Amino acid sequence: MIKKLQSLMAAAVILFSISMSADTIKNSNLNLNNPDIRKCLLDATKTEGWKLSSVYLDANNKLVMIFDKGEDTKIYTSKEVFSN
Repeated sequence: MIKKLQSLMAAAVILFSISMSADTIKNSNLNLNNPDIRKCLLDATKTEGWKLSSVYLDANNKLVMIFDKGEDTKIYTSKEVFSN
């Protein structure tokens, strides 16, 4: 009986930890080098309640924009190398 109770408790803890994990959405199909696309992305995400948390160039010189909303994260990476 105690083994069954321990197993049930362990399953409940695992299920709870899985359901509480944050959702991360990755999108690399956008040309973030285009200022119009960046503006539309900022407007659309703001309307949906997302906040821009970070913008940077990655090791491959691609633009990365990270948006957060509660425990969820959206990461947008440009499909082309950023150039000035």
